[in-house]
Amino acid sequence: MGALDGKVTIISGAARGQGAAEARLFASRGAKVMLGDILDDEGAQVAAEIGDAAAYMHLDVTSEQSWEDIVKATVDKFGKLNVLINNAGIITPMAEIQDTSLEQYNKVVNVNQVGVFLGMREVVKPMQAAGGGSIVNISSIDGLLGMHGAAAYCATKFAVRGMTKVAAIELGKYGIRVNSIHPGGIETQILDDTGLSKDEATEVFKNVPLGRIGQSEEMATLAAYLASDDASYSTGSEFIADGGMTAGFALEG
Repeated sequence: MGALDGKVTIISGAARGQGAAEARLFASRGAKVMLGDILDDEGAQVAAEIGDAAAYMHLDVTSEQSWEDIVKATVDKFGKLNVLINNAGIITPMAEIQDTSLEQYNKVVNVNQVGVFLGMREVVKPMQAAGGGSIVNISSIDGLLGMHGAAAYCATKFAVRGMTKVAAIELGKYGIRVNSIHPGGIETQILDDTGLSKDEATEVFKNVPLGRIGQSEEMATLAAYLASDDASYSTGSEFIADGGMTAGFALEG
């Protein structure tokens, strides 16, 4: 038996990177998974590779209607909804505050912050009907610390951290747990969007305590734990997975 047997899950941003890794791992542990993304060809391919335990649907996380549609489709197909992984996010454009337009700022806010809010709001009723559930919001260590050139990204990831705590307070009475994951550097497309090459990223992360960049599968494992009943007394909490980066950088020698 898998730790997620019987759990029906929606994962946003599931076409690649951490979202795709989560979808594959959740299905391998017994969950039924609805993948959502705007990258339709890639998302459908991941779902097809997983097989009968997965399905794909177009999801624009900034759209109320899109969230309503994917939640309804998930319940119609799999019978219920137990887990939401709010994974979708963007970091671009990287620019200092004085060089960031309001349009650029709002684009990041709408995906990273509004998208998480809409997802949480839409799953409350079906999770209540299922007798409870788990929401996992993917924030970042940039929701704990600042990062040069990323005012919009940091603002949204701090917001996700705050919304997670509010939702945990409000939804605990329904048996719905809400936690946030705060990855450090992970080898995904979003890291490429910062402008770092693979060699540059390797150089940057060699001085974190674990001496390397993280992998999507490591974040998926943490998300799977929080989605499972093994984490039944964890809510409103921040789970950091950053190779020790927020502890400090190791010195060579």
